[in-house]
Amino acid sequence: MEALKTQNALGLMSGSSLEGVRAALIRTDGVDVFAVEKSLEFPYDEALVDDLRRLHKRPEEVSAAEKSEIERRFTDFNLNIVNEIRAEHETDVVGFHGHTLVHKPAEGLIVQLGDARYLAAASGLKVVSRFRYADIAGGGQGAPLSPIYHMALSAGLPKPVAFLNIGGLASLTWIGRNGEMRAFDVGVGLNAVNDWVFRHAGQHIDYNGALAASGQVNGHVLAALMRHKFLAKVPPKAAEKGLFREKLENLEALSVVDGAATATAFIAEEAAYSLALYVPEMPAAVVVCGGGAKNPTLLRFLRQKLHNADVQPAEYYDLDSQGMEAQAFAYMAVRRLNFMPSSYPFTTGVAEPCICGEVFE
Repeated sequence: MEALKTQNALGLMSGSSLEGVRAALIRTDGVDVFAVEKSLEFPYDEALVDDLRRLHKRPEEVSAAEKSEIERRFTDFNLNIVNEIRAEHETDVVGFHGHTLVHKPAEGLIVQLGDARYLAAASGLKVVSRFRYADIAGGGQGAPLSPIYHMALSAGLPKPVAFLNIGGLASLTWIGRNGEMRAFDVGVGLNAVNDWVFRHAGQHIDYNGALAASGQVNGHVLAALMRHKFLAKVPPKAAEKGLFREKLENLEALSVVDGAATATAFIAEEAAYSLALYVPEMPAAVVVCGGGAKNPTLLRFLRQKLHNADVQPAEYYDLDSQGMEAQAFAYMAVRRLNFMPSSYPFTTGVAEPCICGEVFE
């Protein structure tokens, strides 16, 4: 059998928290990860943040022409990142996630912003994009897709191990002692906190969990939040950005700091609930990645709820908590070029292992 070619793959990830685009350059053959060469975050300008927020919250107010213009600006933003990184590092392929606007797998619907064909033409590189579309077409949830990359990173970690990715939404990958894997979306992530502090404190995020640390968790409101039907749904399952909006209105009776504390505690509570109900064995270690790994208050709440597990940010294991999802899409881009599956019945619920992504060149 011909050996797989090692490639320099650049992953570009835009999450629902609207903080910006995370870029990561890795060396991989789609099986092993040999090096992480670069991991950077490129924050959006305020105008692009405002337009992306409008597309999420008031899409009916955005004309087709305006949406097209926003998409071009978003793609150009990613193109500038590609050009900046490739000026210093050899780059063979780009894994371009795009920005998810609508994700309703029950309806077979996924809509993402980002023109991969234009990005390929303008950069002169192969671009792999639309990763979630094939999975949904095959009966899957379209998320989470990072578990195959978590498996590649897990070789030296204590087992069972769970990767808890907390971005705008929260997802979980569980890997057992013999390489068994389960994965699913846990539910709401930092969007619950970010939306609260944006409305009530004029901040885009709760920096270092400071507001939450100053407040008190309201047990009655937390119990009401935990009664959401998504939490009782057996995996595979994928969450969407607005799924918890109605339940989160329960926070409105609280002060700014108590609301931030309760929203943050909700993320820890739903993670603990999901681990207790939906994995074969409680993990020995929980590796926290995504924006949640930077929030000391959230980490404290997770450790209180998961006191029998060693809860650590990914950096504890010399992994990159912030760049991991971008790395995953770089990894999946190479898997796509090698016609290797990236999603499975036990990760997204797809009917059979699915080769994810479309190639543009």
